[in-house]
Parts: sequence; structure tokens; C-alpha cells
Amino acid sequence: MRYVSDIAGKNDPTNRPRRKILLGITGGVAAYKAAELVRRLGDRGIEVHVVMTEAACGFITPATLQALSGHPVYTSMWDGRIDNGMPHIELTRDKDAIVIAPATADFIAKCVHGLADDLLSTLCLARDCPLIVAPAMNRQMWEHAATQRNVAQIRSDGVTVLGPDSGDQACGETGMGRMLEPEALAEGIAAFLAPKTLLGKRVLMTAGPTFEPIDAVRGITNRSSGKMGYAIARAAIAAGAEVTLVSGPVSLAAPVGAAMVRVQSAAEMFAAVQKHVAKTDIFIGVAAVADYRVAAPRKHKIKKTEEDQLRIDLLPNADILGWVASRPKPPFSVGFAAESRNLDRYADEKRRRKKVKLMIANLAQNAIGADDNEVSLMDDNGTHRLPRAPKDAVAVEIVRHIAALCSSTKRKPR
Repeated sequence: MRYVSDIAGKNDPTNRPRRKILLGITGGVAAYKAAELVRRLGDRGIEVHVVMTEAACGFITPATLQALSGHPVYTSMWDGRIDNGMPHIELTRDKDAIVIAPATADFIAKCVHGLADDLLSTLCLARDCPLIVAPAMNRQMWEHAATQRNVAQIRSDGVTVLGPDSGDQACGETGMGRMLEPEALAEGIAAFLAPKTLLGKRVLMTAGPTFEPIDAVRGITNRSSGKMGYAIARAAIAAGAEVTLVSGPVSLAAPVGAAMVRVQSAAEMFAAVQKHVAKTDIFIGVAAVADYRVAAPRKHKIKKTEEDQLRIDLLPNADILGWVASRPKPPFSVGFAAESRNLDRYADEKRRRKKVKLMIANLAQNAIGADDNEVSLMDDNGTHRLPRAPKDAVAVEIVRHIAALCSSTKRKPR
């Protein structure tokens, strides 16, 4: 089997149709973020068509959005480019969702009351696809009782609300009402659109490095960035899974929707896995867990002297993946093998030794810290190689493979 992800706009050999959204931009200061949002969605293989309100055009030009999306931008009910003269009907016919970002307080109120006085509000009323809104407004406007009633009502009407966030606002104040940043918003939209192949599954994951203290300031660690693990967590969430992510020290934003457990040492990571594994359907051990820890870490900083020679005694850490896979009723267990040579042989030996359903192998020198990766998926059916691609794209294919294996395992007669 050979996979090529369509997350970066590449062709997909499984012939899945490319996802299409209609992005509606309303007249808020956050409209400037729409340009970056279009790019981020395109990076995920999502085709974007844009409709703007008249007020939105005062913040960002249609020409900018047309250049970034590669499609005409519509602003008027009377646009003659639609053959039948009904853009409010035709523009949503082949779309998987309408996304309003930014969604002002005024536009949310329109949606609640079914007002249709321009192209964007009319097509929201005439739609037959899901509606997603990303609120963006001043904190007082967001906190106003009318806005809170309106947001509660659109949620009740089946509209998905992404955000808002808290932070600095254009008015100079700080508080709730800021639109989600484009990356987080694109992540949420992609998750909404993704096939829910892991719907109802509880996934426990580890990611990142561990840090084993030597003294108060020094420690033993590795160069793992956590990027691959976090990408898999995002892909699993997008596939409908309930994800608990046990993370070592990394400088990455938490995946939207993940239950985070932050740890430092391998012992802390093991304790967190032990705490959560009982209710887990799938375990994915991506973390680069230190094999050894310092036997007696010093409470204070060790001072360097010319005469002294420092010796450190090391003890083995617990084998977290092996422990999970050897439980009486283990979850579907997936491991990672980062090798510097003899990749296939060492990784498959590790898979058989630990008795896991799937081992994901990559060369450490080509993967650690990088934004892309090339991996081999090893299971009882053989080795399936994924070509080098961005880690988000690789993660999507890994999750698809896990979902397929889980499904086939479930179908086997007892």
C-alpha cells in the first residue's frame, strides 16, 4: 500500500473528493486575518471560495482574497457572473461548509433572526451545508447579554462556534472576544471536515522528549521536538477521537481539543500513562522516552572544579510501550522506532519484541526537529512506506492506517 496525503493539495490515489468551503468575511478588524486563514486552509488541501460583506471590503480587498484563494470573490447579490442570477443559491451548492470568519456581533444576530439583507446573510439562510462561525468583537460586545443569548441560540440551531479567544484587542483593551488565530481556526475547520474514522475512540498518546535531572539545572534529554506526536494528536482529534496527550517539555501549542498532561521525566510520563490507560482504546507511544535516569540527582547545582572528574550512575527507566502492550487486556498499541541505521530490521524486531499491532519507523537524523518526515508502517501485513511529506500530512495517513487496522481487528471472529 502507498499513501500520498492530500493535506497539502496533492493528488489523492484513493480519489477522495477535495473538501470545499465558502469563507464569509464580515466587517470586523480581524478581517485582515482572513488572508492568512485562506493560506492555512489551502495548506490542508481545503479549497476556499470567498464571499465578503460591503463592510469587510473596508478592511481587506477582494483582490487580495482572490489572489490567495485562486477563485473569484463575490460581494453582491446582483453579481452577473452567476448564470442564473442566484448567487445566494448557487455559491453553496457544492460546498462542505460555510465558515464565517470573522463573525461580528451584528452578523451573529442576523443568523439568529434569519435576516437576509445582503449576499452573505442570504446564502447562510438558503444553505444546505453546515455553518461554522468564528466570533470576533470587543470584549464588552462579546460579554453583552444579547450577544450571549444569540451565541447560545445559534449553537442550539446546530451552528458550530469556534472561539473566541482572550487576548489583546484592537481597541487597546484585553479580554474575551478576539478571533482565533488562523492556524488554530484552520485546525478546527479541518477537524470538522475530516472523516470521523476514530469516532468514539479514546486515544492515549505520549509525545516529545523527557528530561532526567542530574542536578538543579542540568539534565539528560534528547532533541525530539514533539512535532510528529502533536501532529498525530491533531489528526486523531480530527478523526473524531477523544485524545489525552501526555507531553514532555516542548515549545508547541496544545492541539485544540486534546486533554493535556504535561510531564518532565520518564517516571512522570509512565505514571500519567498508568493513570489513564484503563479507559483507553488506542495507545500511541510517540515520545522519545529516555532509556536511563540518574540514580541520585543532586539537589543543588554541581560545581565544576579542575581536579574533580564527574561520574554519574544511571538506572534504566520503565518501558512504557512494553508495559501497555503486555497488559491483560491491552489497548490497540502503536509504537515509534527512531533509528540511525538498519531501520527496517531494528524497527520490526522492536515491534515483535514489544508485541504491538503497529510500529512506525523513521530515521532519527531525517526526522528530529524537522517539519516533514518519511516513515514506514510495520504491521502483521507487512511494511507500508509513506513518502516524505509535512508531518501533518504524514499524521493523517498514520491515523487512517490505525483506523483501518482497528476496524479489521474488530471484524475478526473471536
